[in-house]
Amino acid sequence: QVQLVESGGGLVQTGGSLRLSCTASGIHFSANTVAWSRQAPGKHRELVAYITAGRMTNYADSVQGRFTISRDNAKNTMYLQMNSLKPEDTAVYYCNTPYGSRNLGQGIQVTVSS
Repeated sequence: QVQLVESGGGLVQTGGSLRLSCTASGIHFSANTVAWSRQAPGKHRELVAYITAGRMTNYADSVQGRFTISRDNAKNTMYLQMNSLKPEDTAVYYCNTPYGSRNLGQGIQVTVSS
């Protein structure tokens, strides 16, 4: 079965940076669109960014210009580089592939202090 393992979350001050990683197994990783989403307390899960097999990217307006999604197909791993973090970025972040499927990572907490 598909397994997605996330790492890299934590606590950071406003303006800081974090890089999330998600390694996949049990799936033809390179052929699929991969995505990051997040869920803040009391809110619905929302898409943060995705990257297609052809490396086209798309970002939520709230993170455009601050976050960068990337992938390393040789390592079956996707990344989310998060810069200029804001308190409103505080959430549990999930990786997902194929994008839109039910395959989600375990979730990783990102907390941005003001």
